[in-house]
Amino acid sequence: MQIDSLSLGRHAKTASDVYLDFPADENSAPDFAILREDAQRQGKRFTFEDVLLIAEVVPVSSARKDYDDCTAKYGRYGIPVYVVVDPNAAEVVVHTQPTGSGYIAAHTHKYGSGKLPIELADGRTYTLDPDELPRPEADAR
Repeated sequence: MQIDSLSLGRHAKTASDVYLDFPADENSAPDFAILREDAQRQGKRFTFEDVLLIAEVVPVSSARKDYDDCTAKYGRYGIPVYVVVDPNAAEVVVHTQPTGSGYIAAHTHKYGSGKLPIELADGRTYTLDPDELPRPEADAR
């Protein structure tokens, strides 16, 4: 995923496939996460409280998990922004306003609709360019 490093700052903490602790729940290793600038590892992991944004890229085999299960889990733990990148549907879904059962708001952005600025809870902006994301092979559909 492309990161607008100027708006995040040169000391931005991002992680890919790093374990996050979720007490009383299965730990997660999201495809991509943006962490608070003061986030500190607890052993080999960060805690869910360090997370500003989680993004998952949906493979066909786990679409239900990323769309349903993770949406409920990340919302329940108060992850401020959850982004689902679905190359097969050529869309990005941005979930905000977490609740105990998911998110109040979900906005869908189709590939080709231009850069997508996403406001983070700490006031910074993460910019995702869906046109830079991978697309499935034409014959794989």
